[in-house]
Amino acid sequence: MGTTAPGYHTLTPYLIVRDAAAAIDFYTRAFGARELFRLADPASKVGHAELAIGDSRFMLADEFPDFGALGPGSIGGTPVCLHLYVADVDTFFAGAVASGATELRPVQDQFYGDRVGMLVDPYGHKWSIATQKEVVTPEEMQRRWSATAA
Repeated sequence: MGTTAPGYHTLTPYLIVRDAAAAIDFYTRAFGARELFRLADPASKVGHAELAIGDSRFMLADEFPDFGALGPGSIGGTPVCLHLYVADVDTFFAGAVASGATELRPVQDQFYGDRVGMLVDPYGHKWSIATQKEVVTPEEMQRRWSATAA
């Protein structure tokens, strides 16, 4: 593999949304994201923006149908879920819902050691919000999963 640009991890999510300016506002307010920069045309349509949550960046742009860049609302939803670790999932999750996200699954302790809830943001992207409560080996995870399936 090639080298990674400074400030980036090997994999960086790129979200396409309707109304990127409003989405940037939502992510900064609800998720504590920091806007690093944005490139906008004269009509304020966002061609590219970069934000960071904790030590991880993500990219974002408005829909550009001519280039095949369509958000979840234009294609009937998304099968992709972004997993975000935070210090206090209960507080973070409640704040995101209060800011306009919709709960898909409530926050609960899981067999694999995380406390997790799932939500969808106002732009159609799904987020799994988690706090690790216990380090569980893959073998123990399998044992616990098998026990719940029995």
